[in-house]
Amino acid sequence: MTAILPEPIPEADGYTPQILATVEDGVGWMTVSNPRRRNALTLNMWRQIPAAMAALAGDASVRVVAIRGEGEASFVSGADITEFGRLRSTPEQVAAYDLAGRAAGEAIAGCPLPTVAVIRTWCVGGGLGTALGCDLRIADANSRFAIPAAKLGLGYRYPGVKTLVDLVGPSHAAEIFYTARQYDAEDALRIGLINRVLPVEGFDEAAARYLAGIAGNAPLTMKAAKMAIRGATAAAEPAGIEEIDAAIQACFDSEDYAEGRAAFKEKRAPRFQGR
Repeated sequence: MTAILPEPIPEADGYTPQILATVEDGVGWMTVSNPRRRNALTLNMWRQIPAAMAALAGDASVRVVAIRGEGEASFVSGADITEFGRLRSTPEQVAAYDLAGRAAGEAIAGCPLPTVAVIRTWCVGGGLGTALGCDLRIADANSRFAIPAAKLGLGYRYPGVKTLVDLVGPSHAAEIFYTARQYDAEDALRIGLINRVLPVEGFDEAAARYLAGIAGNAPLTMKAAKMAIRGATAAAEPAGIEEIDAAIQACFDSEDYAEGRAAFKEKRAPRFQGR
């Protein structure tokens, strides 16, 4: 069955990036559907995520929520950077965009059911942030992971950094951010970024078995365990959060951010100046 979601907004040529929600055998699937852009998340898609997660969590037949990208080419390649010049350039636009992204992240992280990111091929930037919001991450052996913020000149919000540090530790988190390099599936498994690497051949079947194993377990036990795990990792914001937020905003206000967007669009290496 398909859950009821907000009406997606088609582009000028009728192409419609959207979030889909379906239920099958106790698994609630949230599918990121933008295959033309490797399942990059548009602003409209960020805004659809809370309703999709609420619909799946509210379905009594769902025991586990799985997030995937449409097709085999990508899980989520990140935010749709082609929109940034139009929708994420002024301080007001950055604030509105971040609000939508934050609400989407909170909807995933706040889901009371077990959540699993089912990853194929590319899991980058906002896509990795989406995966990190899940309790578990499984990936095919061809998957690649990265947070390329330092190549684009943009700021990465504190909650996302904290989630990464809680998962892989400060040293690995620092390398992920400072180098902005790609990690293959084995590297991601080694540092704790993902839980399982599954073979490319037969991936869908292996993922289905993994999810069925979770769906068959006692719902109340998993609910209690999730609450306890959340409690164990919860922490107040640091005393210097305002200073951190100011440093992040300075990234979006900088010439380097404009240069990072231009370089991405022109497919060249950025020339950052630190201003």
